[in-house]
Amino acid sequence: MIVFKSKREIQLIREAGEIIHKVFEVVKPAIAVGATTESLDALAEKVILENGGEPAFKGYRNFPKTACISINEEVVHGIPKGRRLKAEDIVSFDIGVKWKGFFADAARTWAVGAVPEDKRRLIDTAKEALDVVLRAYQPGWRIGDLSETIQQYVEAKGYQVVRDYAGHGIGRELHEDPQVPNYGKPGRGAKIEPGMVLAIEPMVTEGHYAVETLADGWTVVTKDRKNASHYEDTVVFLEDGFINLTSHEVP
Repeated sequence: MIVFKSKREIQLIREAGEIIHKVFEVVKPAIAVGATTESLDALAEKVILENGGEPAFKGYRNFPKTACISINEEVVHGIPKGRRLKAEDIVSFDIGVKWKGFFADAARTWAVGAVPEDKRRLIDTAKEALDVVLRAYQPGWRIGDLSETIQQYVEAKGYQVVRDYAGHGIGRELHEDPQVPNYGKPGRGAKIEPGMVLAIEPMVTEGHYAVETLADGWTVVTKDRKNASHYEDTVVFLEDGFINLTSHEVP
């Protein structure tokens, strides 16, 4: 069941998104050679708690950490540990915050230092896919219109979109209806109506879109072990457009 949000509820989700923005501002400069994923996770948790929020992922279905940090061929749900970042790594950093009973969720993919053009293009494509779909959005769209726009953009760039995982509704729960796949056909799925809040998250693969989960039960990797990138924002749709609730452009 899709739950539409009131103005007050949207404001609380926006405030959760403000905390996420503060996390990104602190974590992005710390993405450097030698940093551990665990140290980045600790930074994120410190910012969330200092701002009165709760880490949304920690304890969710027994996930042990605050952030999901996925490197190179890891697509999503990487568990922060003692792994040290190396030059030219691609780091996908996914974070959720609970604030006064409401959730926001966002992700960024950053590079460790300067990277070759092929890696930079992969990183940029995930962000651009989200930018493109929001610019293209028109009242009256259905979920399939969002999905198809993301898919068409990514595939035109020579990449593929992960099909086993999707964006989602968000609000009082971290994951709500409807699902928001990154592939699909226009005119299908739920109609996007005022008050609908969605976490839209293109997951882009350098090679084939097939993925598998590692033995830790969480970390999702590309089957061909080629690189991936991930970008996500929490967006509310209104009568005449939308508001991105988690972006102040920390790209």
